[in-house]
Amino acid sequence: MATVVLVRHGRTTANASGVLAGRTPGVRLDDHGRGQAERAGARLAGVPVVKLVTSPLERCKQTSRLVLAAQQGEPAVVTERGITECDYGDWQGRTLKELAKEPLWRTVQAHPSAAAFPGGESMATMQARAVEAVRRHDALVEAEHGPHAVWVAVSHGDIIKSVLADALGMHLDLFQRISVDPASLSIVRYTEHRPYVLASNTHEGDLSWLRPPAKKGRSRKASASTDAAVGGGAGPGEAPAGARP
Repeated sequence: MATVVLVRHGRTTANASGVLAGRTPGVRLDDHGRGQAERAGARLAGVPVVKLVTSPLERCKQTSRLVLAAQQGEPAVVTERGITECDYGDWQGRTLKELAKEPLWRTVQAHPSAAAFPGGESMATMQARAVEAVRRHDALVEAEHGPHAVWVAVSHGDIIKSVLADALGMHLDLFQRISVDPASLSIVRYTEHRPYVLASNTHEGDLSWLRPPAKKGRSRKASASTDAAVGGGAGPGEAPAGARP
């Protein structure tokens, strides 16, 4: 059960001006966004990340470089189109204030599973390809590095919200209840039985609990039970006696 840290890119010039950037080329982090990305990297500095997967858009690549700069090792870096921004089609490049007047806006807010952007993709298609990409890379990481490996995916707000909704077992129509701010960190662990959302939209906090446990002569394939702890459990760290298989 590898663990993925979902990182949204830092604030961009488009975010600051209220424009839906979509896949517009050349949209970069502003000064505030670079600072946000650096802080995200600092939070992950003590966690040995084995792989970083990034959206191909420049704002995510910038964020990825700032996250990687804080790492002690050299994680594998992969560009993945499956976690690129939603194709907003004709909405791309327009202001959010203007788009809020469109009839489709209400569908996007209340029934995103029925929303398809003119000249672009549907939100259901967006979620399907993003979830497939994240789960595929997670399986590859666990197969190569073992069940305690940590990897990072740098992507976009709606993409990360859709992945979290899937992990939470939420219908896509409920995904607007989830917030994912620029440079926030959300954490998901996929297991045989279910995904666990360990954190969502975090900006501060110690992440040392994500470090793999010290080896004690056990196979790297050995792991704690993936059952949910009745009562909430003891939190990260060594499981109490009787909790391991």
